[in-house]
Amino acid sequence: MGRKMGNQNELRVVNIRLVKEPSLYSTEKIQSPEDALNVIFDELSTYDREVFAMLNLKSNGQPINFNICSVGTLDSALVSPRECLKSAILSNASSCICLHVHPSGSPQPSREDYEVTRRMMQACDIIGVRLLDHVIVGSGTREIYSFKSEGELDHMISRQKAWER
Repeated sequence: MGRKMGNQNELRVVNIRLVKEPSLYSTEKIQSPEDALNVIFDELSTYDREVFAMLNLKSNGQPINFNICSVGTLDSALVSPRECLKSAILSNASSCICLHVHPSGSPQPSREDYEVTRRMMQACDIIGVRLLDHVIVGSGTREIYSFKSEGELDHMISRQKAWER
């Protein structure tokens, strides 16, 4: 018997795979926002628009991979936690760091950057991958804003726990 194609009730079988690209990054352990910047700066500094990326890490802090999740416009990028966390799940990451470029050169976070960080924290918590930081890089500079170093991640966690009570 032949299989009918185009049947409205047909359920297609798909495969999702992590495809490895040529290595661009170090195997050095990431212990600070500056370490993360050193690993990805050459790649991210080439963009003239907002780029949002994920650095996925093993439990010992060693990078597994780096994934560019969104390439946007001069002043915005569409960031979906679902899309960003695919690479973390597929590579069995213990933790991750969000990184993104501000083409203006200023790493100061916008209101949207705070919202994206909050949403990423919630999504990471649900799937069991620790969000270690969200680092904003000023394009063309080595200036950064680290949500962890500025105490913003801890503040967001405290507010979330208070809200859950």
